[in-house]
Amino acid sequence: MQNKYDRQSAKNYAVRYALEPNKRYKFFKYVNGNGGDCTNFVSQCLKAGGAPMDYNLTRPWWYNFGGQSSVCWSVAHALYWYLKINQSANRNAIKGLEIEDRQKLEVGDIVFYENFGNIIFHSAIITSFIDVNGNSQPRISQHSYNQLDEPYEKSYGYKKAHFLKIIL
Repeated sequence: MQNKYDRQSAKNYAVRYALEPNKRYKFFKYVNGNGGDCTNFVSQCLKAGGAPMDYNLTRPWWYNFGGQSSVCWSVAHALYWYLKINQSANRNAIKGLEIEDRQKLEVGDIVFYENFGNIIFHSAIITSFIDVNGNSQPRISQHSYNQLDEPYEKSYGYKKAHFLKIIL
């Protein structure tokens, strides 16, 4: 397995497909306040950054080009826990270390959003930063709704943003 996450490749993929989704992948529509393509898009970006598919029977992360995917590939709270559990177990797979200090974030790291019911319901990838009064603030790209380089705070109404440093 590759031992380094290629943040620039993940970002380049996100920038290329944030507004016009990659037609090689199924697009999960947002219908009546449910579903959406956010985590499918984030997973595509992670894969573009070098994350290998994970066919682990307990907690898999994969996509096949017939349009099928694992739950961890396509559902926000499942990907959040997949990355965190991989980190705590030091699995030989892509990992996410939750950090509080936004100044330690880099392009290619992931933001997960928790709603007021304490559920992780949305994900986005950091694709740039903007300086605000001497502090570097992450800007995200996402699907459902498709956006490119938006301030992370302007995403859906949420209770808390969780920042995961991606490690491969």
